[in-house]
Amino acid sequence: MFHPTRALMAAVLAISGLAAASAHADINVGVTLSLTGPAASLGIPAKSAIDLLPKDVAGQKLNFIVLDDASDPSASVRNFRRLVDEHKVDVVMGSSVTPSTIPLVDVAAETRVPLMSLAASARIVEPQDDKRRWAFKAIQNESLMVGATLDHMRQAGAKTLAFMGFSDAYGDAWLSALQPLADKAGIRLVATERFVRTDTSVVAQTLKIMAAKPDAILVAASGTPGALPQKTLAERGYKGKVYQTYGIANRDFLRVAGKDAEGAIFAVGPVLVADQLEPDSPMRPVAQDFIKRYEAAYGQNSASIFSSNVWDAGLVLRSAIPAALGKARPGSEAFRAALRDALESTSGVVTTQGVTTMSRSDHVGYDKRAAALVQIQSGAWKYLK
Repeated sequence: MFHPTRALMAAVLAISGLAAASAHADINVGVTLSLTGPAASLGIPAKSAIDLLPKDVAGQKLNFIVLDDASDPSASVRNFRRLVDEHKVDVVMGSSVTPSTIPLVDVAAETRVPLMSLAASARIVEPQDDKRRWAFKAIQNESLMVGATLDHMRQAGAKTLAFMGFSDAYGDAWLSALQPLADKAGIRLVATERFVRTDTSVVAQTLKIMAAKPDAILVAASGTPGALPQKTLAERGYKGKVYQTYGIANRDFLRVAGKDAEGAIFAVGPVLVADQLEPDSPMRPVAQDFIKRYEAAYGQNSASIFSSNVWDAGLVLRSAIPAALGKARPGSEAFRAALRDALESTSGVVTTQGVTTMSRSDHVGYDKRAAALVQIQSGAWKYLK
């Protein structure tokens, strides 16, 4: 005999079961990294950090799908589309360098899939508009780091400055940040030279810079290619102060630059000198925990800024997921939109490099605590307190 009440209860239970299954659907995280090519020294440690990220949050399983873009912007775009179309990802992390990441901003907006940049340029998230609303990063903007660098130059008595940077979006971003801030600091930019990541010589650029006799030089490069101007300046006998950017904060740079890196100064995330930070620094325990985990897996001194960038992106992402889960199920357009909104509402999340509070107009959220001045001394990083 048919029992309406029993049938209704069965239907309710079936719907409840489906809802529970939907609520616990996996969250797919796409990743595009420069695992080969000129930026491989950045992408490989990032991949190692991906492997260490927790694989669940708020009861949801996280699946990480990693693709190699070979340091090629066109490949990074293809990877993003493949991650969305084939793997139905809810968010994408990447890429390793600015030139391969900036094109992803348009694709993120088009597909309405949040992008968590692992490259540094402020151009990825500024100025905030309809496209950049889908882009976020837990990496300091160039202006914050340039400001700290210029402060040190000014205190050291520098009056003139030269710039040597990549002839791509990375170099463009640092030069754009440098010019107005140098004027405000009373330091005159007397020479500007550029080079390609794959160049094997920068002698011509170095000679032009030295002819201008600057008190200091800022090299805007990342990874091992940043060692080329550092070594050439030393070989040509430049006696002024050489400043770098956080793009060279890895052991491969120290290995390639060798003794010619001695004395170089740069602003970087506090994680690089975690054990040297003040005891009351909020970043110190977070950075030390990350380094302990990473070095337990990959060996002493293996951690780098490029691996911590991934860890920090993971911290911010995990802080946002619970709010998004409260609004929609993973794998849906509604969930991706809710995740975007939750990322924008990030508040007081402590990473290895700072404390981030984001907003509608700020998709980074760091303050001056995220800029630590470091000098290379005897082949090691020395925190300049």
